[in-house]
Amino acid sequence: MVNEKVELIKQLVQIPSPSGNTGKVMQFVEDYFTELGVQTKRNRKGGLVATIPGKDNDQHRMLTAHVDTLGAMVKEIKANGRLKLDLIGGFRYNAIEGEYCQIETAQGELITGTILMRQTSVHVYKDAGTAERNQENMEVRLDAKVENAEQVRKLGIEVGDFVSFDPRVQVTDTGFIKSRHLDDKASVAILMKLVKKIVTEGVRLPYTTHFLISNNEEIGYGGNSNIPPEAVEYLAVDMGAMGDGQATDEYTVSICVKDATGPYHLGLRKHLVQLAEANQIGYQLDIYPYYGSDASAALTAGHDIIHGLIGPGIDSSHAYERTHIDALEQTELLLYSYLLSKLIAY
Repeated sequence: MVNEKVELIKQLVQIPSPSGNTGKVMQFVEDYFTELGVQTKRNRKGGLVATIPGKDNDQHRMLTAHVDTLGAMVKEIKANGRLKLDLIGGFRYNAIEGEYCQIETAQGELITGTILMRQTSVHVYKDAGTAERNQENMEVRLDAKVENAEQVRKLGIEVGDFVSFDPRVQVTDTGFIKSRHLDDKASVAILMKLVKKIVTEGVRLPYTTHFLISNNEEIGYGGNSNIPPEAVEYLAVDMGAMGDGQATDEYTVSICVKDATGPYHLGLRKHLVQLAEANQIGYQLDIYPYYGSDASAALTAGHDIIHGLIGPGIDSSHAYERTHIDALEQTELLLYSYLLSKLIAY
């Protein structure tokens, strides 16, 4: 049986959208909402806001997930015809070693390549295994007959061109989804599916609710604007971070209690836990030590809101990521319960 959320994830991750170059994927999401008859608008940053009217139009809710991903830009065209990269987003060079990539020129041409260490060949370089994975040592090998910078420029490639990584998405028979950019396209798919459920089933939400699909989260400011003054609660839907000492797993929804920016709203956190327990939804409470979200960005920008953060647990964040369909289901169930619930007292 086809799972619509998984199919949406597969479609989303295969549309290149590094922060700063998200037009194509945003159009995909906008078309999806438009077909459902949902009111949408674009902000000047390129983000998308979909709005579903509720019974109460004086107090609003806002949910956000981000469609921008990690990526890179061409920093330099090297004399040997290879490219030096500058990273977009917070990840390490070792996470993309050996990855296939795609360069989009200013004219819209797409040229493929592979991200490699300059010292890759063990037959030539004594330090192939020990050399630092950094900007100086890693480069893009283009799939084109080029031996110098002039030949590269004749292809249309120039400094500032966007570089996206091959997601290599796979869905296993055991229910796992493996892909780059599950952060945060898994959550975007959940929100898209949730909006479809609300519209097609004729669900009347208690409060007018806005769904912000942001496009600059990976660089820190995707959700810090375009929040209506009526918005009381602001819930970011983003990945739950896994690792040593973390409670988050790949099978439940993770409720973040604190990240690098500080604690999330205690009242909203308690409300989410109560909803999960009342509806037998699998969840974990967790702290993400090196993390920030669109909700924390909104608070930093000065918005007077109640903020929270939840999302499916995702392994190996900012590398080749993995989650399970169970985490997607539990996240959607908690979001649906939340949207039907009352605002918390403040």
